[in-house]
Amino acid sequence: MTDNNTLFRGLMQKPYEPTFVPKVDGKLYYDLPDAYLTDQYRPYGPSIQNRFGINAETRVPFPNISPPDLSFADVVSRRGVFSVFNAAHRRAAGQLIQLFLDQPNPTTLGAVAAYVRDRVNAPMFQYALAIALIHRDDTRDVEIPSFLELFPDRFVDPAVFPQLREESNLLDRGSRRAIDIPSNYTASDRVDEQRVAYWREDIGLSLHHWHWHLVYPSTGPDRVVRKERRGELFYHMHQQTIARYNIERFANGLARTLSFSQLRESIPEAYFPKIVRSSDGRAFSCRYPNQVMKDVNRVEDESTIRLADMDVSIKRIFEAIDNGYAQATNGDRVPLDNEKGIDLIGDMLEASTNSINFNYYGDYHQNGHVMLGYIHDPDNSYLEGVGVMGDLTTTMRDPLFYRWHQHIDDIFVRHKQRLPAYTSSELSFNDITVDSFDVQLNKANAPKNVLLTFWQRSQFDLGTGIDFVPEGNLFVTFTHIQHAPFSYRIQATNNGGSMRRGTVRLFLGPKVNDRGQVLPFRDQRRHMVELDKFTVNLRPGQNSIVRRSDESNLTIPYERTFRNIAASSQPGMEVFQFCNCGWPSHMLLPKGSASGLEYDFFVMISNYNQDRVEEFNENDNCNDAHMFCGLRDRRYPDARSMGYPFDRFTPNSVGSLQEFARPYRNMATTPVSIRFTNTVIART
Repeated sequence: MTDNNTLFRGLMQKPYEPTFVPKVDGKLYYDLPDAYLTDQYRPYGPSIQNRFGINAETRVPFPNISPPDLSFADVVSRRGVFSVFNAAHRRAAGQLIQLFLDQPNPTTLGAVAAYVRDRVNAPMFQYALAIALIHRDDTRDVEIPSFLELFPDRFVDPAVFPQLREESNLLDRGSRRAIDIPSNYTASDRVDEQRVAYWREDIGLSLHHWHWHLVYPSTGPDRVVRKERRGELFYHMHQQTIARYNIERFANGLARTLSFSQLRESIPEAYFPKIVRSSDGRAFSCRYPNQVMKDVNRVEDESTIRLADMDVSIKRIFEAIDNGYAQATNGDRVPLDNEKGIDLIGDMLEASTNSINFNYYGDYHQNGHVMLGYIHDPDNSYLEGVGVMGDLTTTMRDPLFYRWHQHIDDIFVRHKQRLPAYTSSELSFNDITVDSFDVQLNKANAPKNVLLTFWQRSQFDLGTGIDFVPEGNLFVTFTHIQHAPFSYRIQATNNGGSMRRGTVRLFLGPKVNDRGQVLPFRDQRRHMVELDKFTVNLRPGQNSIVRRSDESNLTIPYERTFRNIAASSQPGMEVFQFCNCGWPSHMLLPKGSASGLEYDFFVMISNYNQDRVEEFNENDNCNDAHMFCGLRDRRYPDARSMGYPFDRFTPNSVGSLQEFARPYRNMATTPVSIRFTNTVIART
C-alpha cells in the first residue's frame, strides 16, 4: 500500500509538468487511467505509458473515478495569475478545498487530486491541496513543500534560470555548480528604499507569510477558517512585522514607514520587482513613481472595486470602533470594547469569512491589495497582469506592503486606544522579583549585552520547482542576514514559600529613530517586538534562567523555513505541515550598525495562573512557533491579549520603558548593543 507521503509528494512537484511525467527525480510514476489525461494528451495514452512509466522505482496506480465538476475553477486559467486577494479566485479556491476535504480517505483524495491537478490553475491547486492536507486528520503526516520548491520564479532573479537550464542540460548532476542569486538586484543604491531591500526581499520572510496564510486562510470551509482568535492573530502577526520593519529602517537611516491612509494620494515609491512568471513567461508588472490608485474594473478577472466603496467600508469600520460595537447581519449590536473586540475587528478588517457582517463592512484590506496590485492597469487596457502587491507570495517584497499595513495597524490602534491601561494587578506578579537580566553570545568570555549580526550565504535546491528540465539537483546560493547565537540570562527570586509558575516574556525595542533621537515611550511601545515566550517553574529563593536564542517559541529554524521535501523522505524526518509556520530564525534580530546600535531588551515574568489556557508541551516539535501560529487543533496558549503588556496605551506620565518597568519587580530592562560585522559567512 502506498504511504501518504509517496502518494502526494509528486503531486506537489514541478507544478506545470503533467502528472504523468515521472516525479521525485524520475523515481515516482503515477499510473493514470486514460480518463485522467487532459484532452491534449488523452489520444496518446498508450504511448505515454510506454515512454514514461518503464524505469520508475515506484508506481502509484489510480482507479477510475467519477470526474468532479470543476467549472467553478474556470475563473482563472491553468497558467493564469492566481491571487488569494481576488474575491473570485478565493471563492474558487474555497470550493476546491471543500472538494478535497470531502474525500473519504487519502487514497480517494489522491485520485481526485491527480485528476484535478492538470485541469486547474497550478498555484490554486497547490494552495487548496496544501490547506486540505494540513486540515485533514488523516493526512497530517504529509510533508508540505515550501512555495520556493514549487514556484521558485516568485523569489529568484530571473537571470538565474537560463544558467540553471544550461547546467541541467549540459552537465551530469554531480558536475553542476550552484548559481548565485545577486543581492539587491531590484534597484540601485541611488534609491533610498533599497537600503532595506535585503529585509523586504528575504526569501524566508515571504515563505513565512505564505505558510501563515495556509494555516489561517481567509476564505474556505468553516473547519479551515473558523479558528479561535484568528482575527487577533491576523492583527498581531502583521503588527509585529511592521514594527520589525520600522526597526530595520531606523538601523539603515530611514524614517518609519508612512501610513497609506489617503487612498487618492500619489505614491512616490516605485517598485520594479524583476520577477518573471514561469507559467506564461510574463513579468510581474512594475509600479512607476507617483502613481495613483483608481477604480479597478477588470471584467476578465472578475475584479471590480471602486474607491467610493472603499470609502464606505472604512467609514463603517471607523464608526464601529468609535461607537464600541459592530452591527451583525441580524441587526444586533456586538460589543467591541472588550477582550474579544480585537478578534472581531481583525476578521472584519482582513476580511475573512468570519467577518461579523461581510456585506456591510466589506473587504477593505484585501481589496486594497487588489487595487494596489492593478495600479498600473486598472481596467486591463494593456492586458497586464497583477503586480506583486496583488499576490500573496510576493507582496512583502514591495515597500508599499508596509505602508498599506501601517495603515491597517493604525486602524487596530484606533480600537486599542479605547481600552483602559493595564492595572497594577494585571502587570505585577506578587513575590517574584527579576534581580538581573543580561544577554550574551554563546562563546567563552563573550562580553555581556553585545550581539553580532552578519551576512550568511546559504544554498537551496530548486530542482523540484523548475519544469521541463532534466532530473537532478539545481542549486542556487543566496545571501541573507543572520545573527550569532546567544542566550538570555535571568536571575529571579521567588520570595514566597512555595513553587510558583510564571511566563517569561522577552521583547526588544528601538531606543532611537533614524536620526538618532530618543524615541518617546508612546512611539517605542508600538515598536516593542517579541523575541520569545516560555513558562518556568520558580522554586522558593533564587532561580537562574538561561534560555538560548534558538529555543524561541516565535521562530522556526532555517532547515524548516527552507525545507526541501525531495531530500526529506527518510524515515523519522520531521513532519512539514502546520509545524513550519513561524518567523524565520535568521530574522530574529535587527541588523544593528557597524559601530553597534543600542536597543532596549525587556523581560517580564507574568503569573502563569492568569496566563494559562490549557496545558501543552512546549518541547513538542509542532508547538515551537506558537507565538505567531498558535497550536494545531487547540486554543491559543496564552490568555493575555497578544502583544501584552505593550498592546495598550499607558498613562502620559510614563515617559520611557524604564519608567514603565520601574514599579514592577517582575520586570527588568537592559541596554544591548547589536553590531553588524558586514562579513559574509557560508552556511556549513
